[in-house]
Amino acid sequence: MAYTKYSLTPANNTAAPPDGAPEGMLPSAVNDTMRDMMAQIRDAGDGIRDGTYTMTAPKITGGTITGATINNSVIGGTTTAAGAFTTLSATGATTFSGATVVSGSLTANTFSSSGATITGGSISGITDLAVADGGTGASSITSNSVILGNGSSALSGNLVAPSTSGNVLTSNGTTWTSVAGAYPLTSGTAVASTSGTSIDFTSIPSWVKRITVMFNSVSTNGGSPFLIQLGDSGGIENTGYLASAFNTGAQSDFTTGVGLQTAVAAAQGYSGCIVSCNVSSNFWAFSGNVGSSGSGNAFTVSGIKELSATLDRVRITTENGTDTFDAGSINILYE
Repeated sequence: MAYTKYSLTPANNTAAPPDGAPEGMLPSAVNDTMRDMMAQIRDAGDGIRDGTYTMTAPKITGGTITGATINNSVIGGTTTAAGAFTTLSATGATTFSGATVVSGSLTANTFSSSGATITGGSISGITDLAVADGGTGASSITSNSVILGNGSSALSGNLVAPSTSGNVLTSNGTTWTSVAGAYPLTSGTAVASTSGTSIDFTSIPSWVKRITVMFNSVSTNGGSPFLIQLGDSGGIENTGYLASAFNTGAQSDFTTGVGLQTAVAAAQGYSGCIVSCNVSSNFWAFSGNVGSSGSGNAFTVSGIKELSATLDRVRITTENGTDTFDAGSINILYE
């Protein structure tokens, strides 16, 4: 609009007619200047009235705008026109201090905000946020499962459940799976073998595959050989063993447990280790040695036993079941 050629300071409007009104103008120049001003006033008025008025960096500092429309939306109206604000852009806008930007809901096909910061409140109504947008692509994920990457696809199908107690995550070269882990060597609590006719170690975990029974100067008040017996949830089993103990020139066979000696002298202390390994299912094999220092007695032990169920206990007793322990200590290791 050409009215911008006029200065807001009256004394500065001295350009040649009709762009100004210098001193000493001819009557014809006065007419031309007045006519030009009339045209500029009409042009500005038409622009405001028919919606084609263009303002550069407008500033509205007060008052009320009513009855107008912006992009088909009526200002001050109670109903939003169809298609209003189909694109809402706030590029570069960061702060609306103390202002209510939107009261109620905002519906837009495109909302663009560069560098916006959200410091409170909540975002709701978005379901299955795509992986490409920082989501999982899933509405829910199975509790306690490990999530595996799935490229740009939803993650709900790429989960690894904990599975059996003691399992660990293992790579098969392609992905991760839950498999039985390597169990640590665990020591039981040493028991003084100074009384009673039997010593039991119970609550042995179901994953155990090898048990070592350790004797430290163990003796009894009689001459019955020591026995190792196994048990499960049904109790200690005292039948079905095929075992033997061997010493130079002597051998004894046992069926009620794994015998450790061919003969024992009262108060004679024995030390050594007997290892029992799980062959398969509930089959257990035994081997080891015990000896008595100073007596010249050393025994090689072997045997096998099939349990009725999963092993969970070990008993150390004597073949006759009545001799009493009177010295030493016993412990187990399992893995």
